[in-house]
Amino acid sequence: MATKTAPFSGFEFMIAWRYLRARRAEGGVSVMTWISLIGITLAVFALILTLAVRAGFRAEFVDTILGANAHVTVYSSGEVGPEGQLIRGFSQPEAMAAAIAKVPGVTRAAPLIRGKLMVSDGEDTTGAEVYGLLPEDFASIPRIGRGSDAIGELDRFPEGIALGSGVARELGVTVGDRVRLIAPGGVKTAMGTSPRVNAYEVVYIFTAGRYDIDSTRIYMPFIEAQSFFNKEGLADEVEVMVEDPDAIDDYSLPILNAAGPTALLWTWKDSSGAFLRALDIEDNVMFVILSVLVLIAAMNIVSGLIMLVKNKGRDIGILRTMGLTEGSVLRVFFICGAFTGVIGTIAGVALGCLSALNIDQIMSFINWINGSEVWDPSIRGIYSLPAKLQLGDVLSAVALSLGLSFVVTFFPARRAARMNPVEALRYE
Repeated sequence: MATKTAPFSGFEFMIAWRYLRARRAEGGVSVMTWISLIGITLAVFALILTLAVRAGFRAEFVDTILGANAHVTVYSSGEVGPEGQLIRGFSQPEAMAAAIAKVPGVTRAAPLIRGKLMVSDGEDTTGAEVYGLLPEDFASIPRIGRGSDAIGELDRFPEGIALGSGVARELGVTVGDRVRLIAPGGVKTAMGTSPRVNAYEVVYIFTAGRYDIDSTRIYMPFIEAQSFFNKEGLADEVEVMVEDPDAIDDYSLPILNAAGPTALLWTWKDSSGAFLRALDIEDNVMFVILSVLVLIAAMNIVSGLIMLVKNKGRDIGILRTMGLTEGSVLRVFFICGAFTGVIGTIAGVALGCLSALNIDQIMSFINWINGSEVWDPSIRGIYSLPAKLQLGDVLSAVALSLGLSFVVTFFPARRAARMNPVEALRYE
């Protein structure tokens, strides 16, 4: 009579291990099992690396948005001047910035002049966008001001202008060189408005990490920007930064109340929210696609295990006649299949984590093989492929792989357990 044994006893692991070690001619591990092992390894590797790159890209993109741009931009709907004319901008920007700075959670409020112009070194010319800020406000901008990746003397900002590294590279200039800024709306004469052209020394070159910022942005002292753009006593905007950018909606009403009735708001989520939502959708789709790859790899375990059960039919009959229960036989073959899933998952996790941690070296190798840069920052906005390895992503990949491997293993193992020992030994 069959006796009951404790689940997953030592002898069950021993039998499963002997089956896995057996040579192919003895009915051991088949080629299909090796294929499933490699498939699971590659699927888990691809899943972890994709999740790491997705997390890194999102973190880098959000960081550059929040680091170099205002969390909230306060702009004017228009003010009526003393002579009845419409004034575009704020006539008392310092007072407004001070009122906004008192709002709980606001860390910075700075009046800003913004304008578009041409910049030239005498030979090359490119378009740029000028931001006029007070020196202390410019120095406090993350990724651009103090502590950022930049060259030049930040303390000399009141004496010249600051260029993005992309603008400087386009013009071929460096710190100490002089460039000319050309604004279309300049001096008004009897013949019309003539362009305004001023020469400035480049005292600071910054790299914010975003291609669209570094290749288009110039910073100028606030007072000089007011004069250059004929906006004396005015500010186009007030840029605001807060403690918790993700909760920017909670700050909107208090900031709007502090700014006054003519103020309007534009938050970082208004400008980039659609892109972030697209990233979320893409993340979900990619996870589903890669999960299907893991499932396909796990299904190969079924093929290998069915072949193993067929080859070991005689052994199953002998074990059953010796007293092994259906449960013991099921667990033996479940261990055989699960072993493939566990080893493949471990190998995939190791390979995926190593690749995510060394993504820069991998990209350098790919560039060397390709003979050119495969990552175009002008299209993707950031300079390199980022990867951020997160424990939650790794655990999700492990849970998915092991879960699918165990589920698909159960069915051929159950078939082996239900094999009639008499039928298994009839033709032996």
